[in-house]
Amino acid sequence: MPPTTVSPPWTYTLQLPHDPRAPGIARATLRAVLATYGLAELAPTAELLAAEMLNNAHCHTDGPYALRLRHSSPKGVRVAVWDSNPEIPPGFGQPGGRPAPAAPDDAESGRGLRLVQACADSWGAYPLGAARDGKLLWAEVGGDLPRAQVPPLH
Repeated sequence: MPPTTVSPPWTYTLQLPHDPRAPGIARATLRAVLATYGLAELAPTAELLAAEMLNNAHCHTDGPYALRLRHSSPKGVRVAVWDSNPEIPPGFGQPGGRPAPAAPDDAESGRGLRLVQACADSWGAYPLGAARDGKLLWAEVGGDLPRAQVPPLH
């Protein structure tokens, strides 16, 4: 049987249970999808983006969440994470908007979304329907997208 070809744009969505193993499964899926489409060079950055947004979803919700990958340009991908918490983190409401607040130097958490903003070419978030429908955080990497300007992490 000849191989199946999928023309851009393509989208994959992986529904995840609220399980501590889910983010690792999602990252492995992301690597496999990018390798399949010849975008393996984007995997390290895309995986970092996904890991931070998936961790945020896992830590700030009690229910399921999802990873969505979408071919956004000939050499780019959009990594998005849906969760049921409707609260959009500070600094993520507007694409390329103000940076997420800096975590104190001695904090053990609070740097993830700044990492996303520092590594992504573009990012944003939006609420989904009613408050109970949650939100979608997204970040794009690769392609001819202008890199957002984010102050250094420290």
